[in-house]
Amino acid sequence: MTSKLFTLPVLKTITSVISQRQIDELPVLVIDHPKVRAAITLQGAHLLAYQPQNEQPILWMSSESAFKTGVAIRGGVPICWPWFGPAGQPSHGFARILPWELTSHQENEQGVELILTLKQNAETLELWPHDFTLTARFELGAECHIELESNGDFETTSALHAYFNIGDINNVKVSGLGKNYIDKVDGGKTAQQQGPLAFKGQTDRIYTAPEATSLIIDSALDRTLVIEHHFNSDVVAWNPGAELSASMKDMADDSYKTMVCVETASVSAPQKSNVSSPAKLAMTISQR
Repeated sequence: MTSKLFTLPVLKTITSVISQRQIDELPVLVIDHPKVRAAITLQGAHLLAYQPQNEQPILWMSSESAFKTGVAIRGGVPICWPWFGPAGQPSHGFARILPWELTSHQENEQGVELILTLKQNAETLELWPHDFTLTARFELGAECHIELESNGDFETTSALHAYFNIGDINNVKVSGLGKNYIDKVDGGKTAQQQGPLAFKGQTDRIYTAPEATSLIIDSALDRTLVIEHHFNSDVVAWNPGAELSASMKDMADDSYKTMVCVETASVSAPQKSNVSSPAKLAMTISQR
């Protein structure tokens, strides 16, 4: 799926390595730099693809995802804000389904930086009665750094809901999650993790005392993905398993085999933003 993004016709050349293209109904920024390839939709400031040149894709994208106005995209890195999960409508907040504005870009020999911005409007004020400025900064090169900053006077929960590309869910383990977690598959009960997480069917857990770095150890692709978490209270681990994957219209029946979500999040401890102290949430992705 991700390879298709780099063959889309160029509609607008922004720089020699950044162009604007179109995937179905959505405008997408495509980065093709000597160090990195990536793609971000203006809807949701959604990172669809990221891979250092000559490497396998880091992120997973569903082959069944719709690219329609106002419809959430399945895969990549959705921005869940100003709430996580079903705390309001739409689920996971409105930031991921509204159009953002590209407000800054720069590049050098090591990569590209893009800044996208979303501000309150009549639609957001009906859903959530707060003025805000939300900024997403993407630093894309040998590593991928995503930083979300919210300015205003309010409280939020949020997540960088990253979907990672893996070889086989049966040959993946995730370490660095910490011990204590809320098991959403088991009715929200609390439990403790013993050792790395291995996936045995549907998994949906909020780890409430995570380490600063999580590792996705993927023996099938012979690589380890490194996710550094910043400004977070939690890390979420999710895989739908066979039954749920087959029931989801925007996932193929076997999609669960080649993806896992490890999300930098603030869920159990909401973040407070005020005029003098904006809230931040960030993650850094690399591989070894």
